[in-house]
Amino acid sequence: MVMASETSLALDMSGARPSPVAAFDGGTGAVPAFGEGSRAVPRRRPRSPTSESPGMRRLLIGIAVAFLALVLFLPLALVFVEAFRGGVALYLESIVEPDALAAIRLTLLVAAIAVPANCVFGLAAAWCVAKFEFRGKSLLTTLIDLPFSVSPVISGLVYVLLFGAQGLLGPFLVRNGIEIVFAVPGIVLATVFITVPFVARELIPLMQEQGTGDEEAAISLGASGWRTFRSVTLPNVKWALLYGVLLCNARAMGEFGAVSVVSGHIRGVTNTMPLHVEILYNEYAFSAAFAVASLLALLALITLGLKTVLEWRYADGLKATRGGH
Repeated sequence: MVMASETSLALDMSGARPSPVAAFDGGTGAVPAFGEGSRAVPRRRPRSPTSESPGMRRLLIGIAVAFLALVLFLPLALVFVEAFRGGVALYLESIVEPDALAAIRLTLLVAAIAVPANCVFGLAAAWCVAKFEFRGKSLLTTLIDLPFSVSPVISGLVYVLLFGAQGLLGPFLVRNGIEIVFAVPGIVLATVFITVPFVARELIPLMQEQGTGDEEAAISLGASGWRTFRSVTLPNVKWALLYGVLLCNARAMGEFGAVSVVSGHIRGVTNTMPLHVEILYNEYAFSAAFAVASLLALLALITLGLKTVLEWRYADGLKATRGGH
C-alpha cells in the first residue's frame, strides 16, 4: 500500500505516465525474461481473400469428381459394358453387319466433307473479323453464332422446307433430277450448318489478340498476301485451328437432330451411326445398339486422345505461341 501511494504521488507531481514495463514489473523497471510471466503468441499468416480453407477445397473437389463420375464416366463405362454383355462374337457381328458398315462409312464421309469445309470457312471468317473493320461485321459475328442458338431439329426442318419436294426449290430440283433432302447432300449441308461456329470461334479471339503487326511487317518486307498468310498467320493460329478442327469433327460424327430430319432414315443409305443406334434400340436390339454406340464413343475418345498427345508433344511450341502475343 505504501509503494502504491508513493507511485501515485510521483505520477501526480511529475505528470509523467509510468512505462508499461514498470507497470508490469511493479515499478522496478526490470524487463522480464522471455518465458517468465509471459507467453509468445504465434502469429497466423493472413489468408488470401481468393483462397479457401482446406476443408472447403476438398469438398469442392469431391463434388466435381462425383458429378463427373455420375454424368460422364459412369454412362461411358455402361456403354462398353452393355456392348460386350453378349460376348465378343456378338459385338463383332453387330459391327460388321451391312447396315452398320454403311452407317459407319456415311458418318466418316460426312465428317470428311464437313470438317474441311468449316476449316476453310472458319479461317476466312476469322481473318475478316479479326483483321479488318467493315460494315456488317457485327452481323457476320452473329450469323457465325447462329447454330448455337437454333435447335438442330429446326435447322434440319429449314432444309426440308427449302430443298424438299414441296419446298421453295423443290420443283426445280425434281425437274433436274437433283436430290438433296433424304440423300447424302442434305446430310452434309445439315452437318456443315451445325458445325459452322467451332473453328471460327476458336480462331477469332486469338487473331484479335495477335493484331495485325506481324502481317504488316511481312508485307512491308515484300511478302505477298498468300505468302504472308502461309508463313505468318497460319503458324500463329495452328493450335487454335487444330482444337477447332477436333471439336468440329467430334460434333460432325455425333450429330443427331438435324441429320434425323433430313435423312429420311433409309437403312443402309442415309443412316449415320447415331441414327443407326436409335433404330437398333427401338427394335430392342440392345446389344447391337450399344456395340455401335461404343464404336462412336471410341472414335470420340480417339479424337480427344489425339488432341492430348499433340498438345503434350508440342507443348513448348504452344507456350511460345501463347506467350509471344
